[in-house]
Amino acid sequence: MTRFAAAFFAVLFLAGAAFAETPFERGRYLVSAVLNCGNCHTPKGPDAGKLLSGGMRFDLPEYHVVAPNLTPDRDTGLGRWSDADIKKALVEGMRPNGVRLAKVMPSAFYGIMSNDDLNAVVAYLKSVPPISNKVDAPVYTLAPKHAVFPGADKPFTRKDMRTKTQRGFYLATIAHCMECHTPAQNGEGLFTTELGKGGREFKGPWGLSKSANVTSSKTAGLGAWTDAEIKRAITQGISRDGRQLKGPMGFAAYAKMSNQDLDAVVAWLRTLPPKE
Repeated sequence: MTRFAAAFFAVLFLAGAAFAETPFERGRYLVSAVLNCGNCHTPKGPDAGKLLSGGMRFDLPEYHVVAPNLTPDRDTGLGRWSDADIKKALVEGMRPNGVRLAKVMPSAFYGIMSNDDLNAVVAYLKSVPPISNKVDAPVYTLAPKHAVFPGADKPFTRKDMRTKTQRGFYLATIAHCMECHTPAQNGEGLFTTELGKGGREFKGPWGLSKSANVTSSKTAGLGAWTDAEIKRAITQGISRDGRQLKGPMGFAAYAKMSNQDLDAVVAWLRTLPPKE
């Protein structure tokens, strides 16, 4: 190798290091965009500026819970939790005191999260400004269960994400897309038989909405949509026919995703068997 070539590659290496993503930056991207944690854990209305301090209420027959405070406040948030405590809550749905989190927390999907990404999420949560905001303690009428989404039973590695579709599956899983876009029976998602078929109902400020069929069906799903139309629906909430889509999907958060990641998600969605 010539001296010029060696110098050239050294410059490239240093430039890459200079622009390398830090764990904090990666964690911020995951929490604010892909995982969309703020959709539940950031208050709405006049307190919307209190990032990740908790507030959304869920009243279901099985439980009555309020999304907890994720800031590092020592008295009302995660300030006294260790890194291991936070990771256990994410991937196992378990509090440090041994009490399970309600199923609305999508820990069933987070077991796939790579070790680097899990560490990045913890790093970011520990770095946000602490906010004092005590929420009501959870009330369970049935003991919470922890299930695992098919394929999310162990952390992915770089080897598991070599192709665009593999990366898309990873991203769509940690974004827990199929939590809403798959029908459920007796509270359990029909992931092995009806994956992506849609049809679940959600009530909220938007009224009543039904999750869309996101399979490759050309008549009922996304099979006839272009990649651009799918990405517009995800990031802007605009359907193929120009109709405005309803919540609770976090369009504003997904608009922060990189184009590369959105392309990967679309590539994986195209692999979903058609469901009519």
